[in-house]
Amino acid sequence: QVQLVESGGGRVQAGDSLRLSCLGSGRTASGYVVGWFRQGPGKEREFVAGISRSGDRTLYAVSVKGRFTISRDNPNNAIYLQMNNLNSEDTAVYHCAATVSTFGSDTSTPSKYAFWGQGTQVTVST
Repeated sequence: QVQLVESGGGRVQAGDSLRLSCLGSGRTASGYVVGWFRQGPGKEREFVAGISRSGDRTLYAVSVKGRFTISRDNPNNAIYLQMNNLNSEDTAVYHCAATVSTFGSDTSTPSKYAFWGQGTQVTVST
């Protein structure tokens, strides 16, 4: 199995950027499809972005498309989420997660992910 640790969260102003990192250990992260999810105050966990094992395919939630970019560096067992033009609606705890499922329609489904990081807080102030 793989262990995941997120970092890079913080408190920023609306319009700012942040880059979140997710570092894998244990089994190599390249063996998994990886997704980023977030849970805002009083909200359910929601899908943000996902990336295939090789990194050649990506998927985004409508709310972040064009502002966020997911990428991965398999030799270094790392997955990133570049977040630009942040707004208050992006305030949440962000988690990365790994799944053995095939990249595709299940990529946005939290229940398909067996391995989760502890999360990193992102707070956007107006």
